[in-house]
Amino acid sequence: MDICTKINGIIEDGNISIKELSKQTGITRQQITRWKKGTSEPGASNLAQLCKIYGVSADYILGLPKGLSWPR
Repeated sequence: MDICTKINGIIEDGNISIKELSKQTGITRQQITRWKKGTSEPGASNLAQLCKIYGVSADYILGLPKGLSWPR
């Protein structure tokens, strides 16, 4: 799955409207809509905000496999 699919999923499954998400984060509704459409992707700070609000990991949104070992 790509990032926009993951973002769509967490927004649809969450109980927060795009308008409320915009108010909580200071991110414009237009920008959130661009993420949902896949015409733009969130930067690191916005990604962190989404993770905190929706209780998901950045790895999940970015589509990274589980169990990556660090440090290599």
